[in-house]
Order: sequence, then structure tokens, then C-alpha cells
Amino acid sequence: MKVAKIVYKPVGLVLGASAGFLAGALFKQAWKVLGHDDDAPDATDEYRTWVEILVAAALQGAIFGTVKAAVARGGAVTTRRLTGTWPA
Repeated sequence: MKVAKIVYKPVGLVLGASAGFLAGALFKQAWKVLGHDDDAPDATDEYRTWVEILVAAALQGAIFGTVKAAVARGGAVTTRRLTGTWPA
């Protein structure tokens, strides 16, 4: 295993945690912009409709997936620029 790949492992963990935090913050803002409550519904919230719960879950998944992919790709590109090796 190359050194760049070994070094990237902890960096990737930090990037992943950061992406999760960022995605959560973006989702909260998007949910507010859509005119809903401050908190998104939980799947087991009996006072929320199916539509509201499923829309919230789909939006959250889309935002999380996009942010995670963008952060991971950015980290890999930066690693290649710094080391000359792709970290995967």
C-alpha cells in the first residue's frame, strides 16, 4: 500500500465527518426554506403525513449524497495534487 493511501485514511474520515455535519446543516436550511417546521419529521412521528416524511427523507438523502460525493472527490483531487497519487 502506498504512503498516500495510508495517509489519506484518517483524512478521509475527517472529511466524511465534516461532510455529514455540512449536509445536516444544509438540509435544515433547505427544510426551513421549503416552509416547514424547524425540525424535519421522524419516520415514527405519528402526527406527520406519509408524504411529508417521505419528502423529507428523499431531500435529506439527496443532499447528503451530493455533499458526501463532492467532499470525497475534492479530497481525492487535493491528495493527487499534493502527492501525485490517487488515494483510492
